[in-house]
Amino acid sequence: MSVLEHRTRGFRTINIVFCGLLMVTAILVLLAKAYAGREVREIARTERAIAEQNKRIRLLKAEVAHLEQPERLQRLAKDLLGMGPLAAAREGDISSLDALVAGQTPAPPVATPAAPETPAQEDIGVAAAPLEAPIVATVTTDPAETGQ
Repeated sequence: MSVLEHRTRGFRTINIVFCGLLMVTAILVLLAKAYAGREVREIARTERAIAEQNKRIRLLKAEVAHLEQPERLQRLAKDLLGMGPLAAAREGDISSLDALVAGQTPAPPVATPAAPETPAQEDIGVAAAPLEAPIVATVTTDPAETGQ
C-alpha cells in the first residue's frame, strides 16, 4: 500500500494533507489582504495629510505675499513709525561717515560731473563697424601648468 492510497478514518491521507494546506493558504491570503488594506488606508491618510500641508503652504505663501507688498510696508512705515523718503540733503558718501560718527552734520556730497556729450558716428561721417576682438586660445601641454 502506497502513501497515496493510505486511509485514515475513511479518507485518504493525501486528501487530508491537501485540505490542510488549502486552509493554511486561505488563511495566509486573508491575512495578506488585511495587511494590504491597512497599508492602503495608511497611504490614503498620508496623501490627505500631504494635500492639507500643500494647501497650508499655498495659504502661507499668499499671506507672505500680502504682508510684503511695498505699498503696505510704505504706508505702515509712514503711519506707525513716521518714516518717509530720504531727503536729498541727508544723502552722503563714504567720506562723510567720520563726520556722522562724531555727531557733526556732514558736508553736502559733491555733485558728480556729467559725462561730456560725444557726437554720434553718423555726424562724424564714420561708418559704424562692429567692434570684435579676435579670440586667442592658448594650449598648454605641460602638466605643471595645468596642475596635474
